Amino acid sequence: MRLERRAHVPIHLVIVAPIAAITVALTLAAGLIAAAGVNPLTAYTEMLQGAFGSRLSVTETLTRATPLILTGLAAAIAFRARLWNIGGEGQFFMGALITAWVGHSLGLPPVPGIAVLLLIGMAAGAALLAGPTYLRLRFGVDEVVTTLLLNFIVILLVGLMVEGPLRDPMAFGWPSSVPVDSDFRLPDLIARTRLHIGFLIAIAAAGVVWLILARTVFGTETRAVGLSPSAASFAGISLPRNLMAVALFSGGMAGLAGSMEVLGVTAVVTTTMSPGFGYAGIVVAMLAALHPAGVVAAAVFVATVFVGADAMSRATGVPSFISDVIVALCLLTMLVALLFTTYRVRK
Repeated sequence: MRLERRAHVPIHLVIVAPIAAITVALTLAAGLIAAAGVNPLTAYTEMLQGAFGSRLSVTETLTRATPLILTGLAAAIAFRARLWNIGGEGQFFMGALITAWVGHSLGLPPVPGIAVLLLIGMAAGAALLAGPTYLRLRFGVDEVVTTLLLNFIVILLVGLMVEGPLRDPMAFGWPSSVPVDSDFRLPDLIARTRLHIGFLIAIAAAGVVWLILARTVFGTETRAVGLSPSAASFAGISLPRNLMAVALFSGGMAGLAGSMEVLGVTAVVTTTMSPGFGYAGIVVAMLAALHPAGVVAAAVFVATVFVGADAMSRATGVPSFISDVIVALCLLTMLVALLFTTYRVRK
């Protein structure tokens, strides 16, 4: 038996792969839930009820999905060019930190001020990924290691800033930054909820990313670099220029996620403001098979698991950490699904 690469991947396999991966992951997690003494069907029903059973729960799920869409796009953009960006968490925090820092005293009217802060957040995330990309291109340093380690460095930097220069004196000892000016908060989509217009911005960003990757020369070059760097280079595509552009694009999406989380939800920066948006974005990108449209659906699914797990835990007693297990299983099963989507088994 051997694996043979498919000359053409049928569209039905692309659609079925994530569905099969999620189904297998939920089935495996059901075994753990049953071992805890709870009926898996009851647990999953409570999870769906917790994520979509009320107006509040629906808006919370979409609020959680907003940064996941952007960090998923960040991973999808980079992975298409075989730039292994594992630093979405650090880029998220860097975008959030710079946004809070500048947004506290930015002397601009609300609308241009919000636009400037979002662009600043994108620039911060882009700059953070540009460094590891340069090290890879110049010295051959593995970007998996550098981007992963930068996550911890940036979070330590955030801790230093919120305990020092950016500490809010009105936080009653809680380590958080000074809040952004209230004029720069993103408007709510639905009154008396945390859902803000950043959700629509994230969906629009997915559309823009798809348009760029599918309908521009840059997108064609990125796909070529991802499929075969040597062939792309032989065809006249500048590998360093393309990878650096991909890095700025990818890091910018993750930085935008951090910026919008500050302007739309928290108003301040803390070291605990992210439950792992950057890492979960990798799972979102893989479940979407690196397709921008699929990223939106995958982000909503992952957000459903995270939000619904809390309600399920309260109702059934199953630890809410089962959400992390489900997301991790989704990543593993999706990798297997992608293997059989890309290759066929031959005798």
